[in-house]
Amino acid sequence: MRLRELLLLVLLLTAPRLAIAAPAPALTGIVFEQRPGARLPRQDIYRDDTGRTVRLDELFEGTPLVLVLGYFHCSNLCSIVRGDLLKALGVSGLVAGRDYSLIALSIDPSETSADAAVAKAEDLERFPAPGAPRNWHYLTGTADAVQALADAVGFHDHFDPERKQFAHPAGAVFATPDGLVSSYLLGVGYRPADVRLAVTRATSGGIAPAALPVLLLCYDYDPTTGGYTLAIMKLLRLAAAITVVTIVGILFLAFRRERRRA
Repeated sequence: MRLRELLLLVLLLTAPRLAIAAPAPALTGIVFEQRPGARLPRQDIYRDDTGRTVRLDELFEGTPLVLVLGYFHCSNLCSIVRGDLLKALGVSGLVAGRDYSLIALSIDPSETSADAAVAKAEDLERFPAPGAPRNWHYLTGTADAVQALADAVGFHDHFDPERKQFAHPAGAVFATPDGLVSSYLLGVGYRPADVRLAVTRATSGGIAPAALPVLLLCYDYDPTTGGYTLAIMKLLRLAAAITVVTIVGILFLAFRRERRRA
């Protein structure tokens, strides 16, 4: 088999077969419209994981705020985003309550304090950290209160009633102790150094320019099989491309050695 034919076979075997997949719905605008310097609605009322009603400004306590939006019953990326963020915070050496406060806000108005409590307990078990039980706040709220905070940070989502899922961007927002948006970390896979820098910047009241946009959606869609996840398929495409390049490189070196021997 000649090299050209062998490479064609490799491409056919390893490239993802996406041509027959049903088109995903229009998801234009499901992004973080970054708003550095925007003010959070600190007087809005939410309910925490114990069932207590709280104002947003009660949760700052003189520290910067780390905010992540998602929902607790999400079967896609929400728990991964929270997990990556909590792991990075732990490795960074930052201490909850001393260096930052954290809010995980559900964008699903139907979720309750009980749902928030379960998610918090699971996260605390996986990522135990000093000060976390008191300074990690898992919140739910009315549609208006949630929307007000989402609008302030430029978080745009869409609910699919057929799939009963929210399409929304992935990322974390860092706010100053005065309640101003300081910076964003988008996507997943947060590095401890980046998280620490974002918290340090927010502590000093710094406002960073908008980050490079990352289109990574938390959304599961496939009208035929129910198994097509946009974010995961992007990762699979990248993995397949890396696999192809790696195999092509190996084959090229192998043929090159054979020709030298000949």
